[in-house]
Amino acid sequence: MKLIAIRHTSVEVEPAICYGQSDVGLAPSFQKEREEVALRLKGFRFDKIYSSPLLRCKLLAEYLFDRESIVFDDRLKELDFGEWELKSWNAIYNDPLGKVWMDNYQNLPTLNGESYPQMAERVSAFLNEVKLEENNTVAIVAHAGVIRILKSIIKKCSIEDLFNTFKPKYGSVIEFEI
Repeated sequence: MKLIAIRHTSVEVEPAICYGQSDVGLAPSFQKEREEVALRLKGFRFDKIYSSPLLRCKLLAEYLFDRESIVFDDRLKELDFGEWELKSWNAIYNDPLGKVWMDNYQNLPTLNGESYPQMAERVSAFLNEVKLEENNTVAIVAHAGVIRILKSIIKKCSIEDLFNTFKPKYGSVIEFEI
């Protein structure tokens, strides 16, 4: 099965702001970016389409695909940063608990949020269900964190390695073979 992971387009958030599961607006470049994503998807025929329900993914999915065919799944949401949502990464790092988390983000939960292992568990459960279906090609519109976890599961590599080497760009289309 081919799994085509599509990262949402650029958001209208100041650089260096942690926005995780916050529903943030899309950048003014949305129309241009979504058309570029659609061009990269030409030639694919999808048996099933999934999307994070967060607005930045939902709007892209609805543009790319017939709305009735999209399955919105909460397990495809970005990491829940809890009390650190919409704070700057510098402010998080300068918070004593934030620094502890940043130094061990692979294992610890965010402040009143979730940990990467918890997120990996929900993304893994999603992927295991998708594998049981009889599909040739599946599209997933999601977030960088979700796409990194998908790659870590499929390629059997650590999340830490992926955070250092794999940075999906806004509007990127990444193909996996499962």
